[in-house]
Amino acid sequence: MASIDIPTRTLNDGHEMPWLGLGTYPAKGRQLVEAILAAVESGYRLLDTAYNYGNEDAVGTAIRESGLPREEFFVTSKLAGRHQGKPYVRDGFSASLDRLGLDYVDLYLIHWPLPKVGRYVESYEEMLALRQEGLIRSVGVSNFLDEHIRAVVDATGVVPAVDQLQVSPNHARVDVVDEVARHGTVVQAWSPLERNSGVLEHPTVVGIADRLRITPSQVVLRWLVDRDITAVPASTNPDRQLLNADIFGFALEPDDVAAVNAIDVGAPVKQDPRTWEEF
Repeated sequence: MASIDIPTRTLNDGHEMPWLGLGTYPAKGRQLVEAILAAVESGYRLLDTAYNYGNEDAVGTAIRESGLPREEFFVTSKLAGRHQGKPYVRDGFSASLDRLGLDYVDLYLIHWPLPKVGRYVESYEEMLALRQEGLIRSVGVSNFLDEHIRAVVDATGVVPAVDQLQVSPNHARVDVVDEVARHGTVVQAWSPLERNSGVLEHPTVVGIADRLRITPSQVVLRWLVDRDITAVPASTNPDRQLLNADIFGFALEPDDVAAVNAIDVGAPVKQDPRTWEEF
C-alpha cells in the first residue's frame, strides 16, 4: 500500500503534531486495531482517542502490534466530564494511560468545558502538573470557546496547545476559529466530513472536486488545511484513509475556500459548549 508523508505543525509549546490524524470514534476492539494498522501503513501517526470512546485499549494494542517505536506516534486522549476537578483528574488520566498501556500521552485535552459544573479551570491546572511530571507532553482543550480559553489562560498563564472543535462545511465557524487561533492555539477539527450529512454531496464541494480531479472528502480536508486547521477524520476503510491523507500535494484557490465557507448557513452546532453536558 502507498504511504503518504503527513507534515507536522509546530504547537505553541514547541512540540510537533501531524497536520492530519485518525479519529477513532466509534470503532472499538479488533475492528479498530485493524483500521489503525492500515492507517499506519498509509502514513498516519496521530491517533485520537478519549476515555469516553471506550477504545483506548484498542489504540494501545495497535501501537504495539505496529512494530514501530512509541516515539513515532502522536497519541491524543481526553479527560471525561466525570473526572473533572482537582481530586479526580489524576485518576481519570491514570485510567486512560493504563488502558493505552503507555508511559505518557502526547496531547491530553479536556473533552468539554462543562461550564455549569465549573471545574474546567482547576482541571486544566492539574493537567499542567501532570505535564510537569512528564506524563503529558502537550496540554489542550476540546470544544472550548474564546471565553473558556480566556479563563484557563487568566488562571495559569498557559495557552492551550490545541483546541479540538467541530468544524465542517456545515459549521465553518469562521469567527469561533479566528478567536481561538488568536490565542496561539492550534484548531483541530473533529468530525470534519460529517458523514451522512450531505456535505460530501453538496454541489459546491462536488464541483471543486470534479474540477481538481480529487474526491469531495479531499476538498473538505484541504479546505481545513488552507484555513490553518488540523483534522482527525475517522475512517476504518483503508482506501478512504489513504485518500483522506493525500491532501498535501495541492491547495485550493482562495475563492474555493470562500465558497466552501459559504455552505455554512449559520445553523447552531448540535452540542453547544456553553450548555452541553457529558460525563
